[in-house]
Amino acid sequence: MTQPPAAVPGPAFGAERTTPPPLPPEHLRDPGDAWVEGPDGQRFWGRFGAAGLLAWHPEAGILLQHRAVWSHHGGTWGIPGGARKLGESAADAALRESHEEAGVPLDAVTVLFESVVDLGYWSYTTVVVRVDELFAPVVADLESLELRWVAIEQVDALPLHPGFARSWPGLRERLLAA
Repeated sequence: MTQPPAAVPGPAFGAERTTPPPLPPEHLRDPGDAWVEGPDGQRFWGRFGAAGLLAWHPEAGILLQHRAVWSHHGGTWGIPGGARKLGESAADAALRESHEEAGVPLDAVTVLFESVVDLGYWSYTTVVVRVDELFAPVVADLESLELRWVAIEQVDALPLHPGFARSWPGLRERLLAA
């Protein structure tokens, strides 16, 4: 088995931070960077929905992101991702976000399938890719405490983001069948 490369730490962002960094003024933000509130009061990030990248390498496993404490469901493990921009496809958003947050090289992955959770007023798309060339992930912004390659059979041992925890069994099944 190939030993996955160690993650490359980014600049010292302050793992102790418990409040989000300030957002740019609204007129400078992408219109997709906003909360959506459901009829039950539950909030979801991304006015146009959100997407994440489940990056899988046959030997190294799944690339997981330890979410910053200040973030929604902070301190849990999930996949790199975020809000979609107006008119942006889920695959483009997942690839963009994973490149921004984890340094995923866009030319080193092949899309296998997508899985959508659609709540009617908001949706989340998981874009599952095979990593063709193993890389060392890079903590590149304030949203991650750590990035790590995790063996498929060890993913459940981590405290997972609730949405990812609900989706993981079906994603794992489809991934192993692919």
